[in-house]
Amino acid sequence: MRLLLLATTAVLALSATTASAEEGMWTFDNFPIARANQTLGTNIDQAWLDRVRLSSVRFGGCSAGIVSDAGLVLTNNHCVATCVANLSTQEVNYAATGFTPRTREEELRCPGGTAEILTEITDVTDRVKAAGAGLTGQDFTRARDAEIGRIEQEACANPDGTSAADRRCQVVSLYRGGQFKLYAYKRYTDVRLAWAPEDRAATFGGDLDNFSFPRFAIDAALIRLYENGQPVETPTHFVWNDDRPVTGTPVFVSGSPGATQRLLTQDQLATVRDVVLPLDQLIASELRGRLVRFAAESEQNAFMAMDPIVGLENTYKRGLGRMRALTDAGFMNRRAEAEADFQARNAANAEFAAQFGNPWGDLAAVQPAVRELYAPMALLEGGTGVGTTAPGGGSVLFAYARTLVRAAQERAKPSAERLPEFGDARLGQVENGLMAQRPVYPELEQVRMEWWLSKTREWLTVDDPRVRTLLGRESPEALSARLVERSTLADPAVRRALWEGGIEAIQASDDPLIQWMLSIQDVTRGVRSEWETRVQAPTEQASERLAAARFAAYGDSVYPDATGTLRLTYGLIEGSDVPGQRFDGFTTFDGLWDRATGSAPFDVAPKLLAARDVIDGDTVLNMTVSSDTIGGSSGSPVVNEAGEIVGANFDSTVLTQRNAYGYDRDVNRSVIVTTGAVTTALRDVYGMQRLVEELGAD
Repeated sequence: MRLLLLATTAVLALSATTASAEEGMWTFDNFPIARANQTLGTNIDQAWLDRVRLSSVRFGGCSAGIVSDAGLVLTNNHCVATCVANLSTQEVNYAATGFTPRTREEELRCPGGTAEILTEITDVTDRVKAAGAGLTGQDFTRARDAEIGRIEQEACANPDGTSAADRRCQVVSLYRGGQFKLYAYKRYTDVRLAWAPEDRAATFGGDLDNFSFPRFAIDAALIRLYENGQPVETPTHFVWNDDRPVTGTPVFVSGSPGATQRLLTQDQLATVRDVVLPLDQLIASELRGRLVRFAAESEQNAFMAMDPIVGLENTYKRGLGRMRALTDAGFMNRRAEAEADFQARNAANAEFAAQFGNPWGDLAAVQPAVRELYAPMALLEGGTGVGTTAPGGGSVLFAYARTLVRAAQERAKPSAERLPEFGDARLGQVENGLMAQRPVYPELEQVRMEWWLSKTREWLTVDDPRVRTLLGRESPEALSARLVERSTLADPAVRRALWEGGIEAIQASDDPLIQWMLSIQDVTRGVRSEWETRVQAPTEQASERLAAARFAAYGDSVYPDATGTLRLTYGLIEGSDVPGQRFDGFTTFDGLWDRATGSAPFDVAPKLLAARDVIDGDTVLNMTVSSDTIGGSSGSPVVNEAGEIVGANFDSTVLTQRNAYGYDRDVNRSVIVTTGAVTTALRDVYGMQRLVEELGAD
C-alpha cells in the first residue's frame, strides 16, 4: 500500500460556495498546503504533514498527540475519565485526588484502552463501488459490506491469513459515498495512565461553563503507549513548547473529529431537526435526570454515576447547540442558497443532468422512511448514522450480552457474509473491548436498563409487537431487575468462556441476559434489515450520485464530512466579538482565582488551590482558536508552524455546535488548554517533575 498525500490549491466549500479561510476538516491525503500557507503566512510542507500525522493518536473516541520519545501522549482529562473511573474505588478515588504515579512502573493500564496511529491511506473506491453495481436494497448494502470486509482482512492479514493484532484496517466512506479509502493504523492495546489532575481542576465551572468561554480548566492528562510490556519508542513526536501564546499566531489542529453533516441536503437536515434531535434530546435529558436522582441517594451512588452524568451533559448541550443552528433562519437560508446554486449548476449542464439525475429528489423521497423508522432503529438496534440514541441505555451488561450473542451467531458464517462489525478484520478489536476488566455496578445497570425499556415502550407504544417481544408480560422495572440481578456477565471468565465456546455455549448458557438477548434477535435484526432496505441503501446510492455531481460541478478539492478519521484544520489564536460571544482569547490562573467562589461548581480543586502561592498567576490557562473542530476533536494536539505542540483542544463554544452543519468563522472558536498550564500543573501542583523533564519543559 502507498500513502496518498496530495496537495491542492483549489478552494471550494462542500456547501458549494467559496470556503472561509479556516474552513475544512481536511484529510491528510488532500490537505491544501499552498492555501494554508497563503492564508496563514506559514511555510509548512509535505514532510511537516508526515511528522504531524505520525505524531497524532486516536485514543478511544478522542484524539491525542505523542510528546516524548518514550510513548508519552497528551490528551484531555475528560478523555481518560472512564479509565480513571475504572481504576478507582470509592476508597481510592483518583478523580478526587488526581492520579500521580511517582515512577513509570506505577503507571496503570486503562482497561480496554486502545490507541492508534494512522500509517497509510489507499484509495479503494473503484473496488467498493463495483461490488454494489446493479444491486438495490439490502443486496446492495450487504454486497458492499462483504467487499469492504475482504479489503480490510487482506490489508491487515498476517502471512498465515490471520489478522495482525497490532494493526487495524478500516475502509472509510468519504463524501457520503463519493470515495472509499482504506485507512491502516498501528494499534496499541496496552495504554497506561501516566498522569491525571483532580477532576475539579479539569472541570472547574462544571455544566454551567460547559461549551462556553472564558474557561478555567486544566482539562489535560498524559497516557503512555506500551508494547510487549515496555514503553513504545517514539522518535517521531511533537516537541513541547510552553511559551506564552500570542494573539494572531497561526496554529494547526490534528485530530479525529467524530461526525459532521455538512453534505446533507436541506430535506435530510429537516429530518434531523424534526425527528432525530428531539428524540435524542428528550432521551438524554430524562436519563440525566434519573442519574442525578440516583447520585443524590448516597455517596456510593454519586461515585458510580459521576462519569455517566458528565457524558450525558455533554451530549445534551451539543444537541442543544445543533438544534439552535437548525432553527436559525439566517444560517439555514445560507445553506439553502448554496444548495440552490449547486442544483442550478447541475441542471445547466445537460451532460450532468443526464449522468446524475436528481439525487436531491431521491433523497427527499427517502425521508418519510427515515422519519418512520428512526425511533425503532435507534432504540432497538442503533447505528443510524444520524443520531446519538443507542439500545440498552448505556448498560455495560447489555453491551456484553449483545456482543456475545451477535458475535457467536455471526462467527458461524464466512467472514464476507457477516454483519460488518464482526468481520475477521474487526474481531480483535471486539474481543479486546469485551474482555477488558472494568467495574460493573448492578445498581447503575438497573437504572440504565429500566430507563431504556420504559422509553422504548413509550416511544414505540405498548401495542407494538416488538415491545411485546421485548417485555413479554413483565414491566420494565421487573424485567431489568431480574436480568441484572441474575446475570454473571460481569465476570471476565464467564465472558471468555462464552466467547470461546461460540454459538453452542451461548445457546446452552443459563445466564438470563444471554437467553433474553437470544429471544429478541429476530426483532432487532428485523429492524436493522428494514432500515438497510428502505433507508441505508437508497440513501447511499443517491448520496454517491450527489457526490459525483459535486465533483463535476466544483472539482475534487473539496473536503469531506468528518467520519472519525484523522483530519487537519487550522486557524488563528484569537478571541471573539459577536453578540452573545465577546471575549479575549486567553484566561489565566489569576482569572481562575478571581472566578472561584468556594462553592461547586466554582470550587478550586484542593491540591490546585494549595499551590496558589507558587503558581505564576499570569500563566495562560486556556485560549481560543478559530479552527474548524467538532466532537471527537477533544484531545487534538494544537501545533505551531515549527511542529511544536502548544496545547490540546478540549471544548468549543455553544455557538460552534452549528459546526456539524456548516462552518461559520465569526462564531467558530475551539477552546484549548495550553502546554504552559500543563507544565505548571505538573511542576507546581502535582510534583510530577519526572514528566516535566521527559517533556523537556521549563
